[in-house]
Amino acid sequence: MAVLTWKNVTLRYKQAYLGIAWAVVKPFTLMLIFTVVKSFVGIDSGTIPYPLLTFAALMPWVFFQEAASEGVVSVVGNSNLIKKIYFPREIFPLTAVITKLVELGISFFILAGMMIWYHFVPSIYILWVPFIIFYTILAALSIAFVGAAVNVYYRDVGTALPVLLSLLMYASPVIYPLQLVKDKLLVQQSAGEWSNLAYTIYTLNPMAGVIDAFQSVVLRNQPPDLMAMLPGMILIAILLPLSFLFFKRAESYFADVI
Repeated sequence: MAVLTWKNVTLRYKQAYLGIAWAVVKPFTLMLIFTVVKSFVGIDSGTIPYPLLTFAALMPWVFFQEAASEGVVSVVGNSNLIKKIYFPREIFPLTAVITKLVELGISFFILAGMMIWYHFVPSIYILWVPFIIFYTILAALSIAFVGAAVNVYYRDVGTALPVLLSLLMYASPVIYPLQLVKDKLLVQQSAGEWSNLAYTIYTLNPMAGVIDAFQSVVLRNQPPDLMAMLPGMILIAILLPLSFLFFKRAESYFADVI
């Protein structure tokens, strides 16, 4: 797995002029765009500067989106290896997800620089970060396993998934904080008698809890809101084993179909 991970990293940036610096181009560019949009819309970011809050939201989101997307195309992308030799095929989605940790690590340096610039000092709650990242990996794998298996037969899946996940970003607290959703649904009861249910459905998206938790432990000096994470955790606990079992059932036919 380590060899495949290093191969993925080197091939991805070998002939890129900016090299591995491209890892932070996407979240940094999106941060700038959202900051401009915020100046017109007027999103309340509390006491945290909006660029810092948004970049912290984009870090786990971009990691999740790209890890899941590359995990889905990982089996087809390694078809030559699959035809030559047998080894556990789940290595390909796992390697694709782990490879994105390199880019996430680079984003942490950018985040640290921004925190220094804005005079933010993390507290002991930052020790939650490894757990939050691990949970994000599980969320990405729950999509990657089943998507990689289906993509062997229907290649449109690998093309459609990034588009679908880009839409899901707007149903995640990236541009706006989760507190805004809480205030609307749990405090103001803006959806009437359906407000509490609507909030639970919203937090079924695992990234809603992940993003809010990451912002809390890194920037707000608060523990993660485990109640906001709970619905997503339950969903991942159900979907990940099913996704993996589906992948294992399908893998025996990969070499014949690819």
